[in-house]
Order: sequence, then structure tokens, then C-alpha cells
Amino acid sequence: MKTAHRNQRLTLLVLRDAQHSVKQFHLSKPLMIAVPAAAVLSIAGLIVSLQIQSAQTISTLEQQLTLKSLEALKMEVTVSDKDEAIERLNKAIIQLSGEAEETKAQMERVQQLEQQLQQFIEKHGSLSGTPTSSMSDDAQLHVGGEYIAVHENEMLDMASDIRDDFEEIQQLLSQLERHIPRTLDQAQETQERREGLPSLWPTDSRRLTSSFGYRSDPFTGRSAYHAGIDIAGKIGDPIYAAGSGQVTAAERSGARGLYIVIKHPNGLETWYMHLNKLSVSVGDQVAQGEIIGQLGSSGRSTGPHLHFQVVKNDETVDPMRYVQ
Repeated sequence: MKTAHRNQRLTLLVLRDAQHSVKQFHLSKPLMIAVPAAAVLSIAGLIVSLQIQSAQTISTLEQQLTLKSLEALKMEVTVSDKDEAIERLNKAIIQLSGEAEETKAQMERVQQLEQQLQQFIEKHGSLSGTPTSSMSDDAQLHVGGEYIAVHENEMLDMASDIRDDFEEIQQLLSQLERHIPRTLDQAQETQERREGLPSLWPTDSRRLTSSFGYRSDPFTGRSAYHAGIDIAGKIGDPIYAAGSGQVTAAERSGARGLYIVIKHPNGLETWYMHLNKLSVSVGDQVAQGEIIGQLGSSGRSTGPHLHFQVVKNDETVDPMRYVQ
């Protein structure tokens, strides 16, 4: 047992120099294995901790880089907006400079007119000669024998009035320039509203064969309510949109045959029935007067005609109140 125990121990000799004694250290084999293992584990732990720290540092740097990239992008957008604003300001300044030059030229013409008036007054004063007993102290001008008194102050006042009138004209022109575009927009909007109303006669033919209201049903002979007007014509005649709007129906029905429904502003709709052909589809935007189909005799019909009706807020009304 003692030999086995000794075999498990190692002796470490420390030789410093010849003057010092030799030192011996007895170490066990497990301790000799544990010390290097602990050192390796410590180094490994240090490496792992450094890797974790470097990963965190890299993540932090990436976040900072992303933030800086976003800030750079925002700055780029801001600079772009500022460049556009500066460009608009430059254009405005150029336009104002042109207007200022024009106003300056007009003022120069006014000043030239004032100088001409002043020269005329001075010339008139030199022609008057030495005053006599028959002339007053004021300058007098005789043209064609008619007496005309011209006073310097009056001429200057006249020039000042002309200049004031010129400024008023400039202001009126500026007001016109501001109001004309608005007036044009209002006129265009009014025209669009008018075109949106179903006011156009929908066929070339003007022959009205059945009016709105109660009538004798051509199939049964009994009194029945007729929700629109019937306009006779030839098969294939063009059918026009009575007003601008959007097509909400373009299909075939048993009684209506081929028919189209157009939605207009203010809750109005126009219906076109018994057509021979459809030229529009659901969702199309049509203009007033645009051809949308052909006259026919499809569905419940006794002959070629267009059944045209106007619906306001889901109630049929007399189309003759709208169409011309």
C-alpha cells in the first residue's frame, strides 16, 4: 500500500543555483492533472466571455450603424425637401424679379411722362415773355385765339393723378390675375355638374311613342304604370349617355332585355332598356353624349324603341323634367 501510494506522487525538484539547497515538492498525480485542466478551463472561459462581449459589442455597433443610417436617410430626405423648397423659392424670386422689372419699367415711363410735362411747363413759361399789364402773374397760353390757363401745380397734380390711376390699374390687374383662375375653376366645376345631369336626349330619333305615367299596357290592354318614356327608332341607332357618370349595370334581363344603368351626381340614375348591343361595361366612366349602345327590341318589347327612365333617390321620375 505504501508503494502504491508513492507511485501516485510526483517529486518536483527546484534548483536555483550552487549556493542554495535543492528544494523538493511532492505532488500527487491528480493535482498535476487538475492544475493544467483548471488553467485550460480558465482560458476557455476567458475566450468564451471575450466572444460574448465581442458579439454584444458588434450588435451594439450594428444598432448604432442602423440608427446612423436612418438618420442619414432622414437628413438626405430633409436636404432633398429643402432643395425642392429652395428651387421653388428661386422660381418665385425669378418671377417676382420679372414682375418688379416690369413695374420698374412702368414707373420709369411714368417718370418720363412727368419730365415731359415739366419740360412743357418750363417751355410755356419761357414763351410767355415779360409780363404786361394785360397779363396776370400766372402763366398764360393762347392757342388759336382761345384762352387756356395752364398752372404748374395743376399739371403736377394731373401727373400725380395719372400715377395714382396707374397704381390702381396695377392693383386691378393683380386682382384679376388672382380671380381669373378661380373663376375658370368655378366655371369648369359648374360645367362638370351640368354635364353630370341627364339633360341630353339619348337618341337621334325624337319620336315619342309612350310617355311617363299610367298608360294602357300593349300586352294586356290594362292600365299600367310606365316608369319612363319610349322613343321609337331603327335597330342599330346609336344610344347616347344623357349625362356623365359611371356604369353600374350593363347586362341582359328577361323583361328589360339588354339594358344599361348609369349613376350620376345628386342621387340620379338613367336606365336604357331593350337595346340591341352594349358598348360599355360595369365600372366604365362615360361622358355626356358618349355612345353606350345600340337601339333594339330585346326583352319585353313590341318593336324597335328605347325605354328611357330617370331614377332619383331610388324613385322613378318623369325624364322630360331633365332631358331637352
